Amino acid sequence: MRTSRASKDTAKVLQALSPPGRRQTRSASGANILREFAYNGGTGAEPAASSDDDLSSLSSVATVDMEDLLEPPAKRRKSKLASVATSGSRSTRRVPERMIEKPVKNESISPKAKAAKAPRKVPARKIKKEDGSHTVEPPSNWETIYDTVKKMREENPTAPVDTMGCAELYWRASSPRDKRFQTLIALMLSSQTKDTVTAVAMQRLHTELGEAPDVAKQEPVIKQEEDVEKPTKDSTLNLENILAVPPERLNQLIGTVGFHNNKTKYIKSAALILRDQYDSDIPSTAPELMKLPGVGPKMAFLCMSAAWGKHEGIGVDVHVHRITNLWGWHKTKNPEETRMALESWLPKDKWHEINKLLVGLGQTVCLPIGRKCGDCDLAGMKLCKSEIKGLASKRKKQDGTIGVSKVEDGEEKIKIEGEEE
Repeated sequence: MRTSRASKDTAKVLQALSPPGRRQTRSASGANILREFAYNGGTGAEPAASSDDDLSSLSSVATVDMEDLLEPPAKRRKSKLASVATSGSRSTRRVPERMIEKPVKNESISPKAKAAKAPRKVPARKIKKEDGSHTVEPPSNWETIYDTVKKMREENPTAPVDTMGCAELYWRASSPRDKRFQTLIALMLSSQTKDTVTAVAMQRLHTELGEAPDVAKQEPVIKQEEDVEKPTKDSTLNLENILAVPPERLNQLIGTVGFHNNKTKYIKSAALILRDQYDSDIPSTAPELMKLPGVGPKMAFLCMSAAWGKHEGIGVDVHVHRITNLWGWHKTKNPEETRMALESWLPKDKWHEINKLLVGLGQTVCLPIGRKCGDCDLAGMKLCKSEIKGLASKRKKQDGTIGVSKVEDGEEKIKIEGEEE
């Protein structure tokens, strides 16, 4: 069996310190071995004469630890117990350092922690009360968003809806009854049609509906300019002329609007209903207006607001539906769901203006394709959930040319005029 050097030296020491046996030869050999470990034992000097009794005692051995008598091994092996004790002592010494460093590290807030502290964009949600009823809590920061957009629109009223919206297309010199009818016709023509196109079609109905087709075609441009300077005449757009005009002629006058064939049928049918059931006037309630062909909730509520001055609901079109979802106010699938969601929490004093407000925003800044987030006052405020970062507004460069910065994180890339790709 193989033993280490340390174990051999230990055996020698124990053998030297053991009491003498029966044979003197063992005592002599033990004495000789003990001399090797005595003070100056290896110097070669003759030791003093001593008796066997002295050799058997420890008086002649230096009073030092036994570990000092043994030669250290060439390479020490650390036991598992020693390593555990050493690591434990080191960890004990480092604990105060770690305790001091931790508060310093926590002082610097990581980007993720900052993002967590930012205000969350919470949509409108239904809350159940103790009595079992439900109430709808508005979305977070909706008032800040609404007031910011309203101020921005008031400072820059350049959207087509501001001058050519359906509420602005009635003839100023007409009677109140004819104004209400003209507002209804403008709303029926506006479906799936731009405001500029609707305004052109309404202008033709105001001026050409009661004239013969051949006269309207042969009318020179100079005569039209002269008519502008003359005193305002009565509009030709009224219920009686709509009933009298042939469908083909009406379709020709509104041929620029979308789905003009269907709209011609709807207008002719609605005129008959108004004459027979409503004393040649439009209904004064939204449910009655929705009974007319081609009239839905959006048209009915907008007509009630513009024609009768009654704000019974919110007129929600594609712009209102799209923008409110971009803001994160709700998650709805169609304009009708958006209308019901808005009416559940939006104050009634804002029902009549939110349509024009957001339609104008959607026509100028928050476009369906290529939103101009850099032109919006909400940019950088962390209020719009769908803001395109990195998009700047139009600006005048040093050489005098006008350019539009490209979208870095958005959907499209716009080239700046005068710059190379």
